[in-house]
Amino acid sequence: MMDKKLISVANLYKRFNLEAGFFARQGNYVKAVNDVSFFIGRNESYGLVGESGSGKSTTARLLVKMYEADSGEISFHEQDDSINVRLLKGASLKSYREKVKYIFQDPARSLNPRMSIYEILTSGIKWSTAGAHDKKQLRDEAASLLEEVGLSSMDLDRKPSEFSGGQRQRISIARGLMMKPKLLICDEVVSALDVSVQAQILKLLIDLKESRNKAGMDLSFLFIAHNLKVASYFCDRIAVMYKGEIMEEASAKDLWKEHYHPYTSLLFSSAIGNDSIPKPADNTTPAESASVGSTPLSTADSAGCSFASRCPHAMEKCKIEKPEIKFPKDDHYFCCHL
Repeated sequence: MMDKKLISVANLYKRFNLEAGFFARQGNYVKAVNDVSFFIGRNESYGLVGESGSGKSTTARLLVKMYEADSGEISFHEQDDSINVRLLKGASLKSYREKVKYIFQDPARSLNPRMSIYEILTSGIKWSTAGAHDKKQLRDEAASLLEEVGLSSMDLDRKPSEFSGGQRQRISIARGLMMKPKLLICDEVVSALDVSVQAQILKLLIDLKESRNKAGMDLSFLFIAHNLKVASYFCDRIAVMYKGEIMEEASAKDLWKEHYHPYTSLLFSSAIGNDSIPKPADNTTPAESASVGSTPLSTADSAGCSFASRCPHAMEKCKIEKPEIKFPKDDHYFCCHL
């Protein structure tokens, strides 16, 4: 599954000015993404998990150049070629964005209420680098894809306002798949839905991935979530983020059974109550009482661990010395002095 990389990120940095406007003071920054490195394999589901403000969505938006990275490398590996994403402009950037599609958290805001479902699904492909398309074939493809995500071909001429939140998210997924992308970025796609609907959307994503893999079509996922239990069910590997940094990374099954960073334990404990999402492996349940909210802004360079101020196990060493990366297994690492 991970013999070949689809996209790789190395030492990625992004900061934002804390103030906006013409008279804003310069030099007062928040570090949204701080030296982040990871890769996503072909046909792999990779998760970025953390509280609000941890840098997950910013990282994803850097991958499609909604934001420009301050430094670091983003490489897209297509066949034998490696594309430097940060250098892409114009037609080459447009072509890349056809292969890497973004699904947003709130479909009510990302779907144009004035357009029909058919227009929403096909508006991107009509202006794609592939050129003109046969209208009948395009409508047939849209109808087939709509049925694949659990809706009816009869819905093509309806408007987004006629659907529920879960149905609108299915339409967003269909729109993302219309271009036959290699990578689908799912940014909190289930967090705004009812718990029962969350499970349905996750099952849909799994079925879509399996059907395309059987057909010989590569489809990878970058799955962004704040619920670590949900991510463990869907993803193959997971990176846990805090203050723009990766605290721990492992396969979902390994992370569920044995995790090392206190922040990972905190996230698991906050997700225990979500029983509609199946466990990824056995019936073991990670348990440690803690509270989860939003990640505090990282505005200054810290000599120590970025989680030290909230960690129940913090030592004096944690506040003054950055922890080294430790590898309990070849494919599992974490950053902690413990």
